[in-house]
Amino acid sequence: MSPASTGASTAMDAAAPVPASDTPDSRMAPGGPGYRRMSFALFLSGVATFALLYSTQALLPLISDGFGVSASDASWTVAAATGGLALFVIPMSALSERFGRRTVMTASLAVAVTVGLLVPFAPSLGVLVVLRAVQGAALAGLPASAQAYLAEEVRPKALVTAIGLFVAGNSVGGMSGRVITGWVAQEWGWRVAVGVIGLVAVGCAVAFRLLLPAPRHFKAGSLHPRRLLGTVRDHLANPLLRRLYAIGALFMTVFGGVYTVIGYRLTEEPFSLPQGIVGSIFLVYLVGTVSASTAGRLVGRLGRRGALYLGGGTTAAGLLLSLADSLPLVLLGLVLITAGFFAGHAVASSAVSKTAAHGRAQASALYQSAYYIGSSAGSTVGALAFHANGWAGTVGVGLLAILGVVTLTVLGTVAARRQILAHAR
Repeated sequence: MSPASTGASTAMDAAAPVPASDTPDSRMAPGGPGYRRMSFALFLSGVATFALLYSTQALLPLISDGFGVSASDASWTVAAATGGLALFVIPMSALSERFGRRTVMTASLAVAVTVGLLVPFAPSLGVLVVLRAVQGAALAGLPASAQAYLAEEVRPKALVTAIGLFVAGNSVGGMSGRVITGWVAQEWGWRVAVGVIGLVAVGCAVAFRLLLPAPRHFKAGSLHPRRLLGTVRDHLANPLLRRLYAIGALFMTVFGGVYTVIGYRLTEEPFSLPQGIVGSIFLVYLVGTVSASTAGRLVGRLGRRGALYLGGGTTAAGLLLSLADSLPLVLLGLVLITAGFFAGHAVASSAVSKTAAHGRAQASALYQSAYYIGSSAGSTVGALAFHANGWAGTVGVGLLAILGVVTLTVLGTVAARRQILAHAR
């Protein structure tokens, strides 16, 4: 199928690594040796990452009450973690280029789970925010290194599916963390709840290290700052990568804002739900697990840009539905928001991995940095908008972000058509 029909650019296809026709491809593929172990290991790393990263999000009303602070103040426990990840993801990706993807991912998880066991004992909001920032910085070694590992160890045709499974692990971690913390906190408080998540993450980290196959195609790079800056500059000079980075950030602005504020909305009138029920609302993350893991088939049918249009439109429809004062409609809105977000994220992140011809860890790191900057911005701005104008304010922020996604995708479509015409001439 041609780039015109799929929506994929010729530059992206050219950048995808293709082995020589007379050389067997030793990289992993579905059904091949090691693929299931690798998929499950990275799935567990995704579970641990999102469970730890957003462990306080469903507990924000309780944290507000416990420390006597506002929603916007409590939201910093989420923004600090995602901001720490955004700031450190590029340096951590450089370490993975030098010391290996598996080594950096293992060390990152070890530090993050250790900090996670200290979080329940934070004596003040300030200390809690600092610990969360350190935890986010430690987790920065996971996302970019995982995508680089997949790009090197998995065959190109299976890459979207493999990354979709990793993203599905993120959704399961986000869901289980919020559901568990909701019910535990209802009985024993938010401190015990985040402690339980820390123990769950310890189990995931140990299983990850035991299951993940040793890399076979990794080639150590240099830690020279000039080379690193040159690689980053090359990626930022690529218009397609810049659009993908912005799309990831905008999608996550919506998601971060919605799920940071939704707990406050559901515990207030007209819903007045108890904390355990509010935590169970995050079971809608299962929809994200499905939409992320099927992103490869979605791209095969609609093309990458078609899949992004669908993800953006689905998210926007969910935002509008969530404005209703009817709990079933709010839940349906959350389902659509979650499905659209995870599909769009899986499509954009896999496109980054395929587009980068070199320095894949840095390319993925830039995407992750933009993505988590969007999360920090969404959680902070979404909370401020909720404080000023209620849920309608948070929805307004989300709709503006989706408008940005659609605009950038249209620009990409126009650029691809111009490129095709230029080749035709």
